[in-house]
Amino acid sequence: MTCQSEPSTPPLRMIAWEVTRNCNLNCIHCRASADMGPYGEEFLFDECVRLLDDIASFSKPIIILTGGEPLFRDDIFAIADYGTRKGLRMVMAVNGTMVTPENALRIKKSGIRRISISLDGASPESHDQFRGVEGAFAGALRGIEYAKQAGVDFQINTTITKKNLHELSQIHSLAQELQAVAHHIFVLVPTGRGKDIPEEARVTPEEYESTLYWFWEQEGKTALQLKATCAPQYYRIREEGLRKSGEKRLSPSSEFNVMTRGCLGGVAFCFISHRGTVSPCGYLELDCGNVREKSLKRIWADSVVFRELRDFKHYEGKCAHCGYVRTCGGCRARAYHATGNYLAEDPYCQYNFSGEQ
Repeated sequence: MTCQSEPSTPPLRMIAWEVTRNCNLNCIHCRASADMGPYGEEFLFDECVRLLDDIASFSKPIIILTGGEPLFRDDIFAIADYGTRKGLRMVMAVNGTMVTPENALRIKKSGIRRISISLDGASPESHDQFRGVEGAFAGALRGIEYAKQAGVDFQINTTITKKNLHELSQIHSLAQELQAVAHHIFVLVPTGRGKDIPEEARVTPEEYESTLYWFWEQEGKTALQLKATCAPQYYRIREEGLRKSGEKRLSPSSEFNVMTRGCLGGVAFCFISHRGTVSPCGYLELDCGNVREKSLKRIWADSVVFRELRDFKHYEGKCAHCGYVRTCGGCRARAYHATGNYLAEDPYCQYNFSGEQ
């Protein structure tokens, strides 16, 4: 049963929009299992315009143009330009290999405020193995240089597995050397090709926790904006650290790194697939409605899944009683892929507490 919109419906602050699934890489962790396609049912330009109009009619979120590789779309700059003119904050996730001097200038001109480029290794050998294509590392660094020449801000994204955990500090240093504005780490959620990564190659809950503590320690040591994604426990660790130390440590301010809470899926964030299906996030692809059939405004307000994710009384296991449920919330995608229940406790959480808080 759906409900009508209520004043309590939270604002939609960020959207990841999968504008294509075509991609020239073959990343071992890709949630979309993207390749060169072709993929049917991708939005035509007119449909993209209607969706952007719909979004702008009720919110002004950050829109992440993602894929696949968004630069495979011939109209990607027209899409970005239209969104910019509608007052939306457009950013784009690319792998760097298709960023040319011309594309970098077009990125800038279309109003895209930032691009993200992933570095999953600190060397050509480790990054290329992760990305499944020889030359991916060189291509990413080349794309970064073109972006810098065009005056385009860029951040480095890193997905963590046992394959690159030992290189994380080096990747972090490389992000600083390259003059990135931010470093975002992602903890693997086993979806798409990521499901094929064997259990022994995934970080353990203990390694996950220690990595988040290490990342927290980097705040205040770097000019980079730091953010942990698919790692909501980071916000519990950060809150604990600030309280115990009495510090008022601030990561460099930006409209793109507002410290809010852990899992944002369905609470302040949603994902739109290349076919128009709306989900809490790209790693929790539950069908909450399709923007080809219903406005995003209505889906955002009425989806039963979204409404349950916003009501922490529905959470189960230790998440239901944890005093950090509003700060962290647990990774709903990780809970779902471990148990089949998106309201279950996050199996990676190492936090121990006594009694109900």
